[in-house]
Amino acid sequence: MSERLGELLINAGLINNQQLNEALRVQKQTNKKLGTVLVELGYTSEKKLIEFLSKQYKVQSVNLEEIEVDESLLQIIPGRLARQNTVFPVRREGKTLYLAMANPSDMFVIQDIQFTTAYNIVPLISSERSILEFINKYYPDEDDVEVDIDNLDNIDLDDIVDENIEVIKKDENEQADEVVSDLAASVDSGPIVKIVNNLITKAVEEGASDIHIEPYDQSLRIRYRIDGVLRPIDNPPKWQFRKSIVSRIKVMAHLKLQEARLPQDGRIKVKVHGKPIDIRVATVPTMYGEKVAMRILDREKVDFEFDKLGFDPDLEKKLMKSLRNPVGIILITGPTGSGKTTTLYTCLSKINSPEINITTAEDPVEFSLDGVNQLQVSESVGLTFASALRAYLRQDPNVIMVGEIRDRETAEIAIRASLTGHLVLSSVHTNSTAGTVTRLINMGVEPFLISSTVNCIVSQRLLRRICENCKVPYNISEEELKNLGFSPEEIGGSKLYKGAGCEKCGGTGYKGMVGIFEVMEITPEIRKAIMKKLTTDDLEKLAVKEGLITMREVALRKLKQGVTDILEVVKETALR
Repeated sequence: MSERLGELLINAGLINNQQLNEALRVQKQTNKKLGTVLVELGYTSEKKLIEFLSKQYKVQSVNLEEIEVDESLLQIIPGRLARQNTVFPVRREGKTLYLAMANPSDMFVIQDIQFTTAYNIVPLISSERSILEFINKYYPDEDDVEVDIDNLDNIDLDDIVDENIEVIKKDENEQADEVVSDLAASVDSGPIVKIVNNLITKAVEEGASDIHIEPYDQSLRIRYRIDGVLRPIDNPPKWQFRKSIVSRIKVMAHLKLQEARLPQDGRIKVKVHGKPIDIRVATVPTMYGEKVAMRILDREKVDFEFDKLGFDPDLEKKLMKSLRNPVGIILITGPTGSGKTTTLYTCLSKINSPEINITTAEDPVEFSLDGVNQLQVSESVGLTFASALRAYLRQDPNVIMVGEIRDRETAEIAIRASLTGHLVLSSVHTNSTAGTVTRLINMGVEPFLISSTVNCIVSQRLLRRICENCKVPYNISEEELKNLGFSPEEIGGSKLYKGAGCEKCGGTGYKGMVGIFEVMEITPEIRKAIMKKLTTDDLEKLAVKEGLITMREVALRKLKQGVTDILEVVKETALR
């Protein structure tokens, strides 16, 4: 490359052969760029050299001495990146960043900086000497990672990099067989990699179920969902890093980097402190950039036991009775994030044995269950819940689990499967057991099909547990009870508790969650009522007469046991 440049300079009359040979000899000793050596030896002027190279590379030149340095650009191009590639930021126009470069033809450098900063890069040629002078003048001597550490609540990210988190590579079959150090493999990505790994590590350590990364006008908000409540993190990364953070997450989740106009879904497999963690990633475009939601699935944290989920023994007995039935439908209902999938997995684990064939269709597959054939639904290629169900009916199954019944077609195939001798488990988005029947009818399913196939409906919610470390007794007056919608008889003189707030629970008074469940067995009387298309309220009243323990009653049990407080009961079981 140097010889080629030397020939061009000779042809242009700027130097002669003797000067070129001397410059090449010095270059080998000093490892400097040929142009820098020629200027230092006095064989040509810096101005003439830059003018020549500007014409040769067909890019504009820039004299750094004449520009006004925008210090906000120094946050976009970290000092490590500037020194490593001999570049200096000159100006920004929208999503375009103009960089002074000693070698504007180096496309590898340009592409690397484009990826790291998420800006379109336009190279401007300048001398190596002046670029290095400006780098030394405007960037501190210490590593830029320290600046980002200060911005991240003084956490030692180097320890997180080397010890606490590993990314599990995917092979061609999407299996996690090979484990590699995430940061060691990606150290060239600089502080952005450390920021993302710190966010994941901290979320896992604090027991968060979700991470939300939300760009706004001139600000970046990052929140963790802990015990069902979103909490903003302290000292979030700077707004200028938003695109780089999103790009890093998309790389980890194997999403399309260049696609920012459409939603994307992906998955990350990592190990944090040696624990395997699955992370579901979903991106959506917003006014100020892409929003990222990351669902954290801690395999070791989930215990597929009914009592661990919060089932009382009498409710577990009712559900197990339906699970032992070889045919019919069991439906799990509740709002998003209420733990329906975990309940379905627990049901499958209770009946899983070598004697039966269990198949599932899920979107997505959240946990891997040994002995269960699990299929990932992909609507983009035409593999819907309905098509998966049809395929499974030809696989000689005993039990079929459908992740969710969303439409009439899926509901009718599930019903047909139960009528032909299969046990079907699924979920529906409704707010109550009785409301599930109305929802299916509204989908267009005939009432006689519902009454003849559905065996049991379970509705559920999650209550926050009182933190055991700061749990204190709580006295409440009759007037306060009435204002909250309770009668003194409902509480029955029980001793109530609340969390005072401590370091372990982050001052919230809550630590962990427990499920509350409403289990409605479809008795002969309820089947008749479904045929008559009774309203949701009338069906619920009948179910209570038939032995239904309402979710309100179950929540009151948890209250009297000192598991939760009265405000949680009000929030999750407010009377209509």
